[in-house]
Amino acid sequence: MTRQPQPAPIDGALVIDKPKGKTSHDVVDAVRHLAGFRQIGHLGTLDPLATGVLVLLLGRATRLVQFYAGRRKRYTAGFRFGFATDTYDSDGEAQAPEAAPVLAAAELEKLAAERVGRFEQIPPSFSAKKIKGRPAYELARKKQAVELKPVEVELYEYRLQEIEGNIARFVIECSSGTYIRSLAHEMGQKIGCGAHLAEITRTAVGEFSLEQAIKLEELAEAKKAGRFADRLIPLESLLPNFPRVNVLPVIEKRVRHGSKFNISIAQLQPGRVDPPPGATTQLDGGEPKPTRLRVFGQQEKLIAIAEAVVPRTYQPIVVFESLP
Repeated sequence: MTRQPQPAPIDGALVIDKPKGKTSHDVVDAVRHLAGFRQIGHLGTLDPLATGVLVLLLGRATRLVQFYAGRRKRYTAGFRFGFATDTYDSDGEAQAPEAAPVLAAAELEKLAAERVGRFEQIPPSFSAKKIKGRPAYELARKKQAVELKPVEVELYEYRLQEIEGNIARFVIECSSGTYIRSLAHEMGQKIGCGAHLAEITRTAVGEFSLEQAIKLEELAEAKKAGRFADRLIPLESLLPNFPRVNVLPVIEKRVRHGSKFNISIAQLQPGRVDPPPGATTQLDGGEPKPTRLRVFGQQEKLIAIAEAVVPRTYQPIVVFESLP
C-alpha cells in the first residue's frame, strides 16, 4: 500500500481553549491529527482539571519556544474550602471529613494580599517535578516520602473575585512555575478548615489571551471548510515585544547564511505588547534582552532571530530559511 504524503507543516501559533478533563497532550495529538503533521509543540501544559489558554506552536514556529520561557500567566481559580486533598485539587483524596466553613471576604482578601510578591513555594507532592529522575507523583501514588525543594515564584496579582457558598474565586497573575493548587492548599491551612483547587481557567500566557482562543470543535470545523491555516497567528506576528528590523537584500543574504551583519539604531522598530483584556499589567515577563531582535526581509517575512555580539553587530541565532 502506498503511503499518502504528509501535508507540509504550517507555521504559526494556535491558542486553544483547552476543555476540562483532557490532558494537554490529548489536545496536541488532536491538533496534530487535524493539521496532518507532527511538528507541533506547546508553551506549557495545563492539568486535566484546568480549562483555558493552551498555546501551541506549529511548524517552524516551534523554534521560538526558547524565547517564551518565563512568561507571566493569568488565571481565574475557585478554591473549595472545607477539606484538603492529597493532590491539592478536586481529583485527589480528601484528607479529612468535610467541614462547613463560613468564609469572610475581608479575611480572604487579607491573606491573598499578603502573598503578593516573591516567595519560595514548595511544589505539590503530586507534580511532575523530578526526584532522582522520577516524577514526584509516581512516588506520591505509592505513598512514598516526597521531598521537593522550594522554588522562588512571584505573584503580581492575587485578588478575591467572589464567594459562592464554600467556593471562593480569585484572579491570579503569576510567574511561570507557580502552582495554583499550592496556593489553595496554603490558604486552607491558614483559614483552618482545609481547601483545595476546585476549578481553574488560564486566561492569558504572555501576549496570548483567552479572547484569541479557539475550541477544538471550532478548529475541526475550520479544517473541514479548508480554513485551518486562517486560525493561526502568523509567524511574523509572534514575539511582538522583540524589536524588529527590515534588512536590504544584500544583508538578507548574509542573515540567511547565518553570518554576522551590521545595522544602525535608526533601522530598529521598538517592540511592544498590549496587555490581554482584563490584565492589570503586561504579561510578557518583562522586556526581552535588548540584544535580541526579529529580522524581516523585503517581502515582510520573518527570516531570523538575531542577537548582538557587539553594539550594532548581530549574529543570527535562529534562521527560518537558508539559501541552498
